[in-house]
Amino acid sequence: MNVLIEQINTLRKERDAVILCHNYQRREMQDIADYLGDSLGLSQKASELDAEVIVFCGVDFMAESAAILCPEKTVLLPQLCAQCPMAAMITPDKLRSLKAKHPDAAVVCYVNTSASVKAESDICCTSSNVINVVNSVDSDEIIFVPDKNLALYAAAHSDKTIIPFDGYCPTHHQILESDMLLAKEKYPEAEVLVHPECRPEVIALADHVFSTDGMVKYVKSTVCDEFIVATENGLVYRLNRENPGKIFYLASSNIVCPAMKMISLQDIVDALEKNQYVVSVPEEIRVRAKKALDAMINVGRNG
Repeated sequence: MNVLIEQINTLRKERDAVILCHNYQRREMQDIADYLGDSLGLSQKASELDAEVIVFCGVDFMAESAAILCPEKTVLLPQLCAQCPMAAMITPDKLRSLKAKHPDAAVVCYVNTSASVKAESDICCTSSNVINVVNSVDSDEIIFVPDKNLALYAAAHSDKTIIPFDGYCPTHHQILESDMLLAKEKYPEAEVLVHPECRPEVIALADHVFSTDGMVKYVKSTVCDEFIVATENGLVYRLNRENPGKIFYLASSNIVCPAMKMISLQDIVDALEKNQYVVSVPEEIRVRAKKALDAMINVGRNG
């Protein structure tokens, strides 16, 4: 492993490359990353950097978002098989069909979507700003893709009529109410942190509902030192590393996203040596997708 890390450090200097790593990645990827974060935050960071090459340790739609926001840079996804199953559930054709059935509805798409789906949408959202985005839309009727759990979470905090697409994150959706009740019984002093991609009945048992970055910030700021965490297990490595003395329990023993664990150190070496795999978005789609991302970013600025 040390040899691979040395190779990566040499190659990133030679290529003027920056390694961005999502919070769900393997611990060795988190250790060598230049920046850790959630999907959109990392893409925005990519657009701010002077680096010529962005190595995105995440899944397909994340690297696409980076390519949308900074088309002048080379964006590499080290493992082609790192494909988000939820993003794959919604296609442009499926979205166009929904739009035809609900012509007066605005379209809010989660960032966990392909560039071509973003291009068919009015505005994007993240798990941290979904409520603000939904409430900012002029239309009273909203098509929300692809995550039905996130749609229901937003609907509970809005007067809008939300039409959810029947998609979900397989990793978060497998966390059950029974898992949460068992964890709360086992660790009664722990605060419960839940990701909004979870089922509504799981969210109902939370003390706090946060995106991954929201969890990172909250844990650092609170005096509480014991937490039940209902999200992908990769985040717990970062939480432990950044908060010595605090204790974290996963809501279930098996909260793993296979796609997020596919990238290895060797993949990063290969990506930098061979310039593989370059992520590019056709300009016509990129421009339209960027409008949806920019609309979301403007909500944050105006808020």
